[in-house]
Amino acid sequence: MNTDKIFAEAIANEYAPKDTSKVVALRKLDWKAKRAATLFAYGFGIGMALVLGLGMCLSMHVIGGGGVLMTGAGVLLGVLGLVGVGLNYPIYKKLLRVGKEKYAFEIMQLAREISESAE
Repeated sequence: MNTDKIFAEAIANEYAPKDTSKVVALRKLDWKAKRAATLFAYGFGIGMALVLGLGMCLSMHVIGGGGVLMTGAGVLLGVLGLVGVGLNYPIYKKLLRVGKEKYAFEIMQLAREISESAE
């Protein structure tokens, strides 16, 4: 098996014009299946990274006056941010699986139609 040929065909397929409406519809369905998980992962990840950064700033006395209460709040926020960042990927995978299950039948049916018409 010539892997270079397979690789070259895969790259060429990415740049080939996709004029057929079925291919465009398939891409839209694929994005629909992945959209919720992707948008949640970016939003939640950015939010938790900001919470983690705020906690670090409070605990290192960069902001907040440097009292014991602010240091404790900073540590708690930092731990909350770490937990959130750690949970982001498992939540993303769960949402992605749910989205794929929701649109699996339509995507498989459309992909089968495209592959049969290409032969």
